[in-house]
Amino acid sequence: MIVEIRRAIFGNKGAELMLHSVIEKIKERFPDAEFAIELNRRKGYSNKIESLGCYKKVPDWNKRLSWAILYLLPRPFLKKLGYVFLDDIDVVLDAAGFAYSDQWGNGPMDELANLTKRCKKTNKKFILLPQAFGPFNDKRNKRSLIEAVQNSDLIFARDQVSYDYIVHEVGKSPNLFIAPDFTNLLKGIVPDYFDKAIHQVCLIPNDRMLDKMPAEKRSMYLPLMVSIAKYLKSKEKNPFLLIHGGKADYELAKKISDAVEGIPIVLEVDPLKIKGLISVCHSVIGSRFHGLVSALSQHVPSLATGWSHKYEMLFEDYHMEDFLLDLNTTENQLHEKIDLLINEESRARIILELSQASELLKSESEKMWVKILDVIDSK
Repeated sequence: MIVEIRRAIFGNKGAELMLHSVIEKIKERFPDAEFAIELNRRKGYSNKIESLGCYKKVPDWNKRLSWAILYLLPRPFLKKLGYVFLDDIDVVLDAAGFAYSDQWGNGPMDELANLTKRCKKTNKKFILLPQAFGPFNDKRNKRSLIEAVQNSDLIFARDQVSYDYIVHEVGKSPNLFIAPDFTNLLKGIVPDYFDKAIHQVCLIPNDRMLDKMPAEKRSMYLPLMVSIAKYLKSKEKNPFLLIHGGKADYELAKKISDAVEGIPIVLEVDPLKIKGLISVCHSVIGSRFHGLVSALSQHVPSLATGWSHKYEMLFEDYHMEDFLLDLNTTENQLHEKIDLLINEESRARIILELSQASELLKSESEKMWVKILDVIDSK
């Protein structure tokens, strides 16, 4: 059996955590399962797929002319070289995270509708793993959503808002469920170099706060992160910056560090080590969704800023709604929130609440995987 893990791309550590999570859970039930990841134009992408022991799935030839040549070569020969096609795939697991919404235009929704239709016709299982959806106000996206729901075996919305966006367009469907982000089950690895005395409060920047927020708020993000870093330094809490995204996040981190006369920037390539590193932090203040999942699911007190409803829903899941920061928060309000993380009495209460919520959400993730694995087993 070959399982394609779709849209969990390299370069984004949250997506890579999803890759590892999927492989781990599928292997528990199907130890002989093989995996495929679609080729990408990015440099070194092919090597990264190979490093996970996965097949390289050849995209549709119309995505890039050079890939069309592979359609002319013998399939058995290509499979020996590590290439497979959609025809070779038995199960498609979509781990997009957040791609199906008017915010991303028509392309992702068009592609989803077309692919689910093709999978249905060829008796392939298609499952949308927990992710954020919507809104869907665009007529073309609405049509694509309806088709995707009709042709998918299972769809998991990651939160109530996403679920409601789908139900509003297609009604309640027997294949539609709510389940939390599934990387909460994945265990991290604490890197040898990490020193808790030097790296205490972890700041996780996100360049999406500069291009996805309303124009009037974008300019507020960098000053807010700088203000946070300055206050933590004044409290001798040794803040450091962790890169959970790509190059743009690093450039943003450099600006924050420079503005406060230099704080460490940790650039770790292994997503499992990033999760392990977060687990031993004093606290986390950030804007990358999966960095926050890693913190909350491991009982690390956290504050967040976010650019979509998925952040609000995540913090609601962990009963931490009051720990979302508005970009125009006052300095006094900001300091009060940070003090809750670093004051030992309030910090202890937060850790207890997080541990209770985390256990419940992990149980929900396990139930989700039972549904998925049963559907795959029925093929």
